[in-house]
Order: sequence, then C-alpha cells, then structure tokens
Amino acid sequence: MHTKPVYQLDGRNFSTLQGFYAEISRVLIPRAAWGNNLDAFNDVLRGGFGTPDGGFVLRWIYSGLSRDRLGHRETARQLELRLASCYPANRSHVQAELNRARQGEGSTVFDWLVEIIRDHGEGGSEAENGVELELHDGA
Repeated sequence: MHTKPVYQLDGRNFSTLQGFYAEISRVLIPRAAWGNNLDAFNDVLRGGFGTPDGGFVLRWIYSGLSRDRLGHRETARQLELRLASCYPANRSHVQAELNRARQGEGSTVFDWLVEIIRDHGEGGSEAENGVELELHDGA
C-alpha cells in the first residue's frame, strides 16, 4: 500500500511530447505555470510546483501505448525541432541523434521521460525527491 499520493498519467491522452506536458499539467500541477520542456519537467519533479513534499507515485497507465507513440518517429520530430534552434556547436551532435532516430535506433522520447522520472526516485541522483514511477501497459 502506498503512503505517498498517487498521480495517474493516461497514455491514451497524448501522442506527442507536447501532449505529455499537457497531461503532466492537467494531472500533477494543474494550477502551476512551467516551461513545458525537459529541463522544466525535471524541475517539476524536484517540487515547489504544488507537488507534495515527501514525494509521490507517478502511475503511468497505457505506458506501452506511450512507448509506441513516443518512439523513434516522435523522437525524430523533437530532434528536428531542437536542430532548428540549438547552438551551432551542438548541431552535429543533434544531427547525429536525429539520423539514429530516423533509422529506428537510440533512445526515444519515452526513454528520456522515464530516465528523468527515475532519476528522482530510489537509486537516482535526485532520490531525495521521492518520486516513484509505476508503468502499466493497461489501466
């Protein structure tokens, strides 16, 4: 039994990274303004945006659907957006990541999100935040 509050993300509600951000806003921090990017999402998990002190459980239902929707196609789309606005010194790195994503290789948007969340839980570098991730393929 969980002693921490449980927040449930529904993978059926989004198919893009921007949609994930909207779901986080709706479920986790409905009255908070935040940057809607990966760095800001990392900050949200640290607290101070209305999330409870002492951590919480993030239950991601239909995570298998999210794994597919936030896979290499969405990753390539995100990297194309990043490439258009990144520092010139970073372009070759982003382009290489983009090429891999287009070939169905490398980490995906889904992987990025899971890694960020798990970093705030047991064994992560920011474990003091007490965020637990539960992935469920169904409801």
